[in-house]
Amino acid sequence: MIRLNKYMSEAGICSRREADRLVEQGRVTVNKETAVVGMQIEDGYQVELDGRPIRRGEKDETILIAVNKPKGIVCSEVSQGGDTNIIEFLKYPKRITYAGRLDKESEGLLLMTNRGELINQMMRASNYHEKEYEVVVNRPVHEEFLRRMADGVYLKELGVTTRPCTVERLGKRKFRIVLTQGLNRQIRRMCRELGFHVQELCRVRIMNIRLGHLKTGAWRNVTGEELEELLQLLKASGKQGRKMEEWQDDEN
Repeated sequence: MIRLNKYMSEAGICSRREADRLVEQGRVTVNKETAVVGMQIEDGYQVELDGRPIRRGEKDETILIAVNKPKGIVCSEVSQGGDTNIIEFLKYPKRITYAGRLDKESEGLLLMTNRGELINQMMRASNYHEKEYEVVVNRPVHEEFLRRMADGVYLKELGVTTRPCTVERLGKRKFRIVLTQGLNRQIRRMCRELGFHVQELCRVRIMNIRLGHLKTGAWRNVTGEELEELLQLLKASGKQGRKMEEWQDDEN
């Protein structure tokens, strides 16, 4: 027996979290019956997404691409009415999905892959993977603002305090921030709590993968040493994450 979301992830369809969303939307069936979140399935079950079979058989070659997402493009796999989603924008010939959203108003590095397990490993908050952004706000940044951003900001809307992070001034109204978590619209919320408004937000790095000089709207394959380094980082952080979980279980 295996959980449905894990089955879909291992088939390279999407992450487990995204799989649950697809199930909630009624787009997944098991043996021709509408699936439910958390259900267990067995070998031989007929699993379909939007009427197309999902199989965990022999996997295709790993696809990992780096995209410079433009403003106005939505990170979603479903139609967004008048908005263009990232799948429609790329028109990639094989099924891939995104690893970590960028909101509609943001731009920059977006990784897309056919490997659900890579998405899970990259985006798991317990692994503390770095994501770097360059941000322009509506007024000059000062030392107090930089310090408070770095120390962690309490977000009333979410009821959480952000993790301590690295923040560096790049210009009069521009700064760099490196996060190890991915709360919803986190940087925009942090700035708003401190009385600033984000005017431009660009992600320039995820772990060892950098945006570099990739033009807006363009994409490139992540291969060779760059991919190998990423896989090694994921392997090492996975082991560390399991150790932390075991330690926390012992403490509780």
